Amino acid sequence: MPETAANLLYYGDNLDILRRYIKDETVDLVYLDPPFNSNATYNVLFAEQDGARAAAQIKAFEDTWKWDQAAAKSYRDVVEAGGKVSQTLQAFHMVVGDSNMLAYLAMMAPRLVELLRVMKPTASIYLHCDPTASHYLKLLMDAVFGADNFRNEIVWKRANAHNDPKRFGRISDTLLYYSKGDNPTWNTQHTPYWEAYYASHYKQDEAGRYYRTVPLDAPKHGEGSAGLLYEWNGKLPSPSRTWAVRKDIMEKYEEDGRLVYTKTGTPTLLQYADEMQGVPLQNIWTDIPPVNPQAGERLGYPTQKPEALLGRILNASSNPGDTILDPFCGCGTAIAVAQRLGRRWIGIDITHLAITLIKHRLRGAFGDRVSYKVIGEPVSVPDAETLAQQDPYQFQWWALGLVGARPVEQKKGADKGIDGRLYFHDDVGAKTKQVILSVKAGHTSVPHVRDLRGVLDREKAEIGVLITMQEPTAPMRSEAVGAGFYASPIWGKSYPRLQILTVADLLARKGIDMPPLGQVSLTFKKAPKAKGEQAKTMTMPLDA
Repeated sequence: MPETAANLLYYGDNLDILRRYIKDETVDLVYLDPPFNSNATYNVLFAEQDGARAAAQIKAFEDTWKWDQAAAKSYRDVVEAGGKVSQTLQAFHMVVGDSNMLAYLAMMAPRLVELLRVMKPTASIYLHCDPTASHYLKLLMDAVFGADNFRNEIVWKRANAHNDPKRFGRISDTLLYYSKGDNPTWNTQHTPYWEAYYASHYKQDEAGRYYRTVPLDAPKHGEGSAGLLYEWNGKLPSPSRTWAVRKDIMEKYEEDGRLVYTKTGTPTLLQYADEMQGVPLQNIWTDIPPVNPQAGERLGYPTQKPEALLGRILNASSNPGDTILDPFCGCGTAIAVAQRLGRRWIGIDITHLAITLIKHRLRGAFGDRVSYKVIGEPVSVPDAETLAQQDPYQFQWWALGLVGARPVEQKKGADKGIDGRLYFHDDVGAKTKQVILSVKAGHTSVPHVRDLRGVLDREKAEIGVLITMQEPTAPMRSEAVGAGFYASPIWGKSYPRLQILTVADLLARKGIDMPPLGQVSLTFKKAPKAKGEQAKTMTMPLDA
């Protein structure tokens, strides 16, 4: 039975998740930032270089879309389905050939088709991309959503300057905004007037408050002008004009002291600049800076987008209680903003690393006030064994996530016996202490424990943990005991310096025996806590 679209976090390929779990016309707004490597290090979909694996996989922070067996099959499937999307993809093939760009477009096409299916008639979609692929994606979205439903190409200034050789600096991203139908949810957004506008269009009163007066007459518009023809202050509008408001509104302006009369006795309306909504938002956004290294919301995720950007999109194209979907949710910015703004949400990602990061982000920002369900993670030892066989790195990230550890960000074969780390402080000084972790999916024995003990000594770490699929043998436990204990200066307690945890232990919620993580952990950069109005969360049950 498919899950109801409300506060759900899915692990898996978003195409499979969309087809299996998300019902028709249940989503109010889609935001997606599909990865494409334009000479940058991104978290991207990839398939094995030799084409041996049929399904797209993700490897964190490297690689890119490749033209291989998986991409070729996706291309054939889309083309054989017929229609405008098929024709568009065939046209792309004529232009770019069997390239990585075609692989990217062939993988995106069926996902966009599924997103169209799950969107409500009033829903909108914002696709975030850079100039590398934006022109192709716009044509593809025209084919999927219809050119008539193209609303805007939004340009977001994401940097101040780039020194790009032999070209103008590339400092913008593109947001392609489409609706499913001709009446999408829409809330006009405004930006403040700039200072020069005040100086040229307003005067200042004695208190320094900007004000202006605007005429209260308007051109005649046929029979609809009948209610706007009346005498006011002994005057009638000129023959070709009417008053701009009904008489009852004019009386209210008079009562509120908002009418200012000209020398000839004609009424005008007094307006204060600080009461105006501002300038309706245009399609070039230069007022939202990127997530810089010093930003409080920065989580260390390479493609993290600022919350203000997602907030603007959600406020414009959704209302409280609506369901927001991000099928490439990464570090979860769209999810966190949806939670703050009182929306339901669905996030999908194909890495356990991202799922773990999102969990920490939600916990740090909302504590116990956020309710959600994770679907697709292993819930039993056989599930974990299957994941380990299919993708050892995903298994490793999942296991580390269960104890709140961050994977080491190193290339394959260069981990020096360390798969993950936890950092903590537990004394009055500033010294950062660490727990190092090694994850083994296959057979384990005493040498693995001995190797970890050597790494523990080499790294001068306080605690080492071996995570295994198998139950440790008595000699392995004896070797671990021989590593001694770590004495915490604050807690006055000793913790085994070398510990062995099985997958069964982790699933049973057994954790590392160490100083309390809730008070001393420094492993993940914490998301800012939600405060005031932004702290409001949805309290509806998951099956609502």
